[in-house]
Amino acid sequence: GPMTEPRVAIVVRTKDRPRFLDRALRSITAQTLSDWECVVVNDGGDPAAVDAMVARVPEKLREQVRVLHRQESHGRWASANAGVLTTTAPYLVLHDDDDSWHPSFLERAADYLDSEKNDKRGGVVSKIEIVWERVEGGDYVELGREVFQQHLTAPTLGDTMLHNRFVPIGFVYRRTLHDELGLYDERLPVVGDWNFALKVLTKGALEYLDDDKPLAYWHQRPASAGSDGNSVISSNDEHAKIDAQLRDEALRAWVAKNGPGLPLYLTKFIDQRLVEMEDRIRTDIERYSLPERALRVLKSKFRK
Repeated sequence: GPMTEPRVAIVVRTKDRPRFLDRALRSITAQTLSDWECVVVNDGGDPAAVDAMVARVPEKLREQVRVLHRQESHGRWASANAGVLTTTAPYLVLHDDDDSWHPSFLERAADYLDSEKNDKRGGVVSKIEIVWERVEGGDYVELGREVFQQHLTAPTLGDTMLHNRFVPIGFVYRRTLHDELGLYDERLPVVGDWNFALKVLTKGALEYLDDDKPLAYWHQRPASAGSDGNSVISSNDEHAKIDAQLRDEALRAWVAKNGPGLPLYLTKFIDQRLVEMEDRIRTDIERYSLPERALRVLKSKFRK
């Protein structure tokens, strides 16, 4: 029967990618944690195709899945917010329609957040494995896997300021974060998750769920375009543009409050250091390159 209150709400945004949605729903229904609710937000795509995939969910789990059909496309972050707002669970996670999980992911994440020693932490991040794939004849062919950001020991604010260190598929967090930090920024066509992650990490540190084992799988299709493409790869220019916009907004806010002193100093300092480093490297290359050395030897011989 239906749960009184699910522990985890899963929001799946989708649009005209039924094959992916089917795989995402299989990933969700295979979880060892049973008290979840799932909202599929159909962002302006064909409703029949979405309903057909949801109909494949095993009958005993089907009442845990709801669909929100939106006639027009509202974009990624408006869709995320719509899903978040129609769920009630204390823990939230965005499961993009083309990603997947290890079966124990949700259970381990919920247990982590339930435990008394972590009750001040806003969420938990799984190490993430990139799954490289291509779409072929109506199916996916896996090409290889690699751990994303393998060298990082934890997702810190400092590292995340450079660029995103975890993607939504690996991040289970408390609903209360939205009360404190607001919803996802709907103005952003992309990088809404990075923008939110910066706010979360400003509030407090996050840990990895497991230091060695990735339990979340981020699927990427480098060769695909259109609806089969991975959003990160197929909208690269937009990423650079919005990234620059967000950094500039934050810099303006900082300078308005603190004056331009520190950024002015650092801009010059970093530039100067890079110039010195380039000069040093150039000198070293000249010193050790064979033709140069041979030339110097010959010159000194002929001079005598």
